[in-house]
Amino acid sequence: MESQSGIQMSNPRIYGRWEDPEPARRVAYLVIHPTNNFMGHYLLEPLRQRGRAILALNTRYLGNDSMLLMERAIQDLGAGVRFLRQQGFHKVVLIGNSGGGSLVSFYQQQAERLTISTTPDGRRIDLHPDDFPPADAVALLCAHLGRARTLADMIDPAVLDEHDPAKTDPDFDMFDVRHGPPYDEDWLIRYRTAQQARVRRIAQCAVNAIASFDTDPSNVNDQALLVHRTMADPRNLDLTIDSNDRAVGSIWGNPQTINRGPNGTARWSTFRSFLSQWSLDHSRADGPACLAETSVPVLNMDYTADQIVFPSGIAAYSRAASGRCTDVKIRNVGHYPQGNDQAVKEIAEKLVEWGG
Repeated sequence: MESQSGIQMSNPRIYGRWEDPEPARRVAYLVIHPTNNFMGHYLLEPLRQRGRAILALNTRYLGNDSMLLMERAIQDLGAGVRFLRQQGFHKVVLIGNSGGGSLVSFYQQQAERLTISTTPDGRRIDLHPDDFPPADAVALLCAHLGRARTLADMIDPAVLDEHDPAKTDPDFDMFDVRHGPPYDEDWLIRYRTAQQARVRRIAQCAVNAIASFDTDPSNVNDQALLVHRTMADPRNLDLTIDSNDRAVGSIWGNPQTINRGPNGTARWSTFRSFLSQWSLDHSRADGPACLAETSVPVLNMDYTADQIVFPSGIAAYSRAASGRCTDVKIRNVGHYPQGNDQAVKEIAEKLVEWGG
């Protein structure tokens, strides 16, 4: 959804890249993310070479999550599944890569039993069972737990004033060498509690603002929300926490620099979209919780050198799909394996071996 384009709003489309080398119309894969452009995804060519059809689908929020509603993102995913069924494919495998993991889990949950009739802010939403043809299997590739839980792990709890990020509490500054790394376990517990408290304070501000919008028809119906400092996960500096094969740092570079930068996770949204995607108590797109309410086979791939998806998150998905989950480790591979031909080959072969 381009925020200003009248062309897109009057002729709405979502876009994808379709590779179909399989005339038998047996198995098709669909890879998706809430906002990332996957039309250049590293699995497109490897799956095509192995005779598998794949649709890399983008939602309406491509490159712009400022107004993202997860309830609309799964509707877009449903359009992709319906397209594949119309092409005659008997089996559809959803690939949830990174943030796509919670999206496909949320989708499959609602496809098996639609429960949503409103957005998290209470507005009616026109969803119908026909919007959500169920898939046959879910493959998770280095999938994080969902936007809300990821933000709660990354947000900087030292911020005291949402309008002035320079006002901070030094007791919760993870970049202050007096605290670590390594970080004391008791300090970490207080740190994590403070992170969740900050996310909940922002969400409560959103709830209060929306209530004023909804009770005063002369008011605006939403407003922009800016969230500073959202790159402060101690795991990026302390490799003993949730340990795997990763190096120090984040997937975007130096954590302290990114934390203070002008762009970052959850930096730009609206009050209503914050509740749908980033709020711990309002977002419905919790990956493991949604996956637990599905019935399909699950492939759960752990890229063991990942700097943003950690073993505890991988294990949460495995527990959620206990008894129907196949766990695979891709050793010494980071969150972005493109450029590592051998790793991509291994990922593709594991997918085909498992998914058919």
